[in-house]
Amino acid sequence: MTEPWLRGPLPDLHPIAAHLVYTFTQCREEIALHTPGVADIWKPLGPISSLGFHLAHLAGSVNRLTTYLRGDQLDAQQIARLKAENTPGPSLAELLTTLDVELLETETLVRRIHPDTYLDPRYVGRQQLPTTVAGLIIHLSEHTQRHLGQAILTAKLSR
Repeated sequence: MTEPWLRGPLPDLHPIAAHLVYTFTQCREEIALHTPGVADIWKPLGPISSLGFHLAHLAGSVNRLTTYLRGDQLDAQQIARLKAENTPGPSLAELLTTLDVELLETETLVRRIHPDTYLDPRYVGRQQLPTTVAGLIIHLSEHTQRHLGQAILTAKLSR
């Protein structure tokens, strides 16, 4: 299958936004390809975190980074969710649904952001570390790809 970024340009979408959409499309497709057949998604593999953690972290990190992208700060519920990402519980289906919801909400937001605002300042975390709208969009893509790779490897090793 051809990777999303090689399927042609996305009409009326700035390349920075398109890159994120391509990344999220690939994330959905690769997760769907590699997760079937994993019996215990919450079993760590020695020093490697469980598949359940990687899927929960993918969804949670997209949610948190999108909060900063909107210009907001994390609330208590998001902090609690972060602390619980490694706690076994949700099924594979529940994690995949949550991930898809987070990806879709962020894609929708990014599609509405005008490129003229890409250099607008944003601030991350309690320390209010400086970045920009474009910086967050790019990091959303990078961070998603990193954990997608970890999830794929973990799924393969878990089978």
